[in-house]
Amino acid sequence: MAKDSSSESSISNGLYEAELVRLQAELVKAQEWVKVEKRRIVVIFEGRDAAGKGGTIKRITEYLSPRNTRIAALPTPTEREKTQWYFQRYVEHLPAAGEITLFDRSWYNRAGVERVMGYCTPHEYRRFLHQCPIFERMLVEDGILLRKYWFSVSDSEQQSRFKSRLNDPMRQWKLSPMDLESITRWEDYSRAKDEMMVHTDIPEAPWLVVESDSKKRARLNMMAHLLSTIPYVEVPRPTLTLPERPAPNGYERPPREQTTYVPDHSATLS
Repeated sequence: MAKDSSSESSISNGLYEAELVRLQAELVKAQEWVKVEKRRIVVIFEGRDAAGKGGTIKRITEYLSPRNTRIAALPTPTEREKTQWYFQRYVEHLPAAGEITLFDRSWYNRAGVERVMGYCTPHEYRRFLHQCPIFERMLVEDGILLRKYWFSVSDSEQQSRFKSRLNDPMRQWKLSPMDLESITRWEDYSRAKDEMMVHTDIPEAPWLVVESDSKKRARLNMMAHLLSTIPYVEVPRPTLTLPERPAPNGYERPPREQTTYVPDHSATLS
């Protein structure tokens, strides 16, 4: 059953942009608190293809320092990684003190794509469902703030976004044959998601569902919720003063013709 996405038009661009900037400013404060307090945060973004995960991550990280906030979007595992403990390649991307890691898809690939497409055995799947809550409890017990968001998009809205990508050369890279096959396996993915949540929606790390037929609302709702779960405070920053430039002391710049400059492409536009 398709959900009503009419709410997309009920939030104006001006209101959306103003609240987005406010939340982004709060995220900057939260990142500084994480750095000073040497905390660790992991945020998992899961959901169907074209559910809006990437756009939300982009807005979250827009003004954050890449030194302290990283996006982990892992490719297909190598032959060597396939022989490792399943969670092993994700562990190396976990944050150190003062860092935030955003997982654009995560270890839950096993419960979704791998399960539906047959890329893992039934035994590997059952072992994942058993080990995943244990693994996540270990992360939380070690002090990591773990947040798990599922972006929920309707079948009609997903179809519309797929069509938009097909006709947009700037975004065609977002589509893959597997993305398109997910259309014909909608119910299989629904069953897989439901079973995954039954086993992994634990008190220490509950699943948080974001209604994402409206991209604008999904971004604001998710960002506001994430901030509400982080006990950050504004950290006083040192007062910086721009120093006076020293007087010239004999330096002479080399002749311009000795340096290779980028051609002035902008001059050709007029």
